[in-house]
Amino acid sequence: MSRKFVPLFSLFLVVMLILAACGGGQSAPTPTTAPAEAPAEAPTPTEAAAEAPTAEATGEGEVVHLRFISGGPGAGLDFTMQQVEEWNANHPNIQVEVIAGPTSATDRYGLYLQTFQAQSSDIDVMEIDVIWPGDLAEHLVDLNEYGGAEAVADDFPAIVQNNTVDGRLVGLPFFTDGGLLYYRTDLLEKYGYSGPPTTWAELEEMAQAIQDGERAEGNQDFWGFVWQGKAYEGLTCDALEWIYSSGGGTIVSPDKVITINNQAAAEALDMAYNWIGKITPPGVTGFQEEESRRVWHGGNAAFMRNWPYAYSLSNGEDSAVAGKFDVTALPGKEPGMSAATLGGWQLAVSKYSQHPKEAAEFVMWLASAESQKARAINISLIPTKRSLYEDPEVIAAQPFMAKMLPVFTSAVARPSTVTAPRYNEVSNIFFTNVSDVLTGKQNGTDAVANIELDLQDLLGFEVGAP
Repeated sequence: MSRKFVPLFSLFLVVMLILAACGGGQSAPTPTTAPAEAPAEAPTPTEAAAEAPTAEATGEGEVVHLRFISGGPGAGLDFTMQQVEEWNANHPNIQVEVIAGPTSATDRYGLYLQTFQAQSSDIDVMEIDVIWPGDLAEHLVDLNEYGGAEAVADDFPAIVQNNTVDGRLVGLPFFTDGGLLYYRTDLLEKYGYSGPPTTWAELEEMAQAIQDGERAEGNQDFWGFVWQGKAYEGLTCDALEWIYSSGGGTIVSPDKVITINNQAAAEALDMAYNWIGKITPPGVTGFQEEESRRVWHGGNAAFMRNWPYAYSLSNGEDSAVAGKFDVTALPGKEPGMSAATLGGWQLAVSKYSQHPKEAAEFVMWLASAESQKARAINISLIPTKRSLYEDPEVIAAQPFMAKMLPVFTSAVARPSTVTAPRYNEVSNIFFTNVSDVLTGKQNGTDAVANIELDLQDLLGFEVGAP
């Protein structure tokens, strides 16, 4: 069976036509990047997503057609499409079409807002970031009405709690994430290091020594450390790790206190600025996950901060680092102060869907232990089902998962729940100011003071120490 795939451009046309027809409403935010291209192997449909047949339009009352927006950083779009093919082959009465979403989480969020503002039924199922349940809950179906409580019985409780808003389960865990430090085992051995760094100071020293050595041998493209520095949600993740692992808190505490304006947080931002041009390429201020991974993948970095999805890709046949790397917890200011931002994506059903029952059935299957196991084995996406960490086939295929279990279960959460439904604005304030530090427009002390003032205006919370 051929893949059910709809390019994102068609969806943009649908959304914009709907918004134009609504008239008189507040204008929706416009995504800032171009629509993602469909993978080369995916057939291009001859009709736009808006013209895809529905059960009512075809007269086939028993066939329901669903649209699923997928993809994004490390989301394994190609493999998700394979799983959808499997579903379609086994469920002829519920056929699913895949829409490639923007790779930037910030742009994806903007697209969802456009669709929800129009109360459009053109998306039935969607992937939502771990930080969005509170902000988007009013637009999503309560999956408890379709057996959600049973479906999440084996999931990490913290994620289920994150996805539950006012007693409503608005998302099923799809995969979880935590920031990891990738490191070249061959280069550590070559330069006399017995193991990976546990502090930021150790990372700086090791990255500089390895970088100098590799360049002296002729590789002028080699860098010590790559990460995500573009002004987007990924920078919020990286910067929260620097700050929390330095004793600077979580931006806003769970008890609604703005804690960002402190010396440890300021020094952490200045630390990252000082990496740029020394052990980190100047272009890092434009890097998302894939840009940093490409440098690493080509064998041109000693260390990389990234999500677990990069593990299987780094061992691919085309990778220059295959078999030459390992992963560990990110460093901290002192040993034992490591921090990994909690990441991951959920599956949700739009309340504007014309087929919520069938959409929920599809979501239950895609979030099941069976489907998660396949993603873990094939593309190293981290399961949210606790039982899978004892599955011998999963551990045999991805042994690092068992070793990293403490990272995934005790990761630091972004302040999305406590600031909902304003988290997207909170993060924008944060990563914009952090970006200004990385590009030399302000120092860390000024940045944390400016973030505090802006958050006070936005949230009205008190300020205090972390």
